Amino acid sequence: MTANLQTLSQDISACRLCAERFAATETAHEPRPVAWLSDTAPILIAGQAPGARVHESGIPFDDPSGDRLRDWLGVDREMFYDRSKFAVLPMAFCFPGYRKGSDLPPPPICAKTWRARALEVMPQVRLTLLIGGYAQKWHLNAKNVSGTVEAWRDHTPDNLPLPHPSWRNTGWLRRNPWFEADVVPWLRETVRKHLSR
Repeated sequence: MTANLQTLSQDISACRLCAERFAATETAHEPRPVAWLSDTAPILIAGQAPGARVHESGIPFDDPSGDRLRDWLGVDREMFYDRSKFAVLPMAFCFPGYRKGSDLPPPPICAKTWRARALEVMPQVRLTLLIGGYAQKWHLNAKNVSGTVEAWRDHTPDNLPLPHPSWRNTGWLRRNPWFEADVVPWLRETVRKHLSR
């Protein structure tokens, strides 16, 4: 790990920019940044923000969404959590909390403060998986997740827009069978190629 990357990782772990914001949510939780930087991983996963389960464990995608994502990638947990293979940089590093039982959006201050610096210390990344609307808007200036994912070929080979692997999107996946027929096989093959180099 380079010195710059190690220092930035430590700074991110110590971040408390949103402490007051989180204290005012229904969960009244402390910040717990979950971002895994790497100077060797060829694949970067750019999601939205950790959920409540990930906040508890401190392990990204340690939930049913992660199970579905790993299935799309064609990798097991051991490979997924190998930081020499996958880096994880959500749009916000902490669980945003709940309002009226629903997840709050990722606070924009997180990406404004950290994102460009984090991407700068990971120039080796060859494929960025843009999971959900917040990541797609930041990276591609996209406005519509369905349309952006449907036009996935326009963004490859460097970026791949994906729907969020949450159970909430099960209906979307059923209505759009082309995703699992076309996108998932391309993704699995591309991941295999990047990880075998």
